[in-house]
Amino acid sequence: MATAMAHEHADARPDLLPTLEDRGYRLTGPRLRIAEHLARRRGSFTAEELAGELPGLGRATVYRTVKLLLDAGVLCKATLPDGAARYSLDGPHHHHHFVCVSCGKVQEFRHPAVERLVRAIRSDVPGELVGHRIELYMNCAECLARGQE
Repeated sequence: MATAMAHEHADARPDLLPTLEDRGYRLTGPRLRIAEHLARRRGSFTAEELAGELPGLGRATVYRTVKLLLDAGVLCKATLPDGAARYSLDGPHHHHHFVCVSCGKVQEFRHPAVERLVRAIRSDVPGELVGHRIELYMNCAECLARGQE
């Protein structure tokens, strides 16, 4: 039986600039700077964290670019239990998220049982299912080791 695979997306990173160009977006200086920063960055982040890591770029520019990258399918969004959004570079495979409620770390996972469940539900929907998002909230191993439950 297959088990869940969790990772923080260290591989299969999308090539941001061609993706934006292919979708007709202009490659402005701020967008290039954000794309270059994200290409080097590991782990999930909030738009506010990203703005703090890019001095000299306005918060509004960073937030607009995050939305643009999300709409372009380059970023993936996970929602914390308090409603806050965390982002990470999206990979080529459909996935779901484990979200740590203590530190906010987001890990991706894929599991055949989840996909079978979605297919079974889809067959019972009186209409067309156009998408889904599954986020499982947890305390990650690092937070449990530090006693942050």
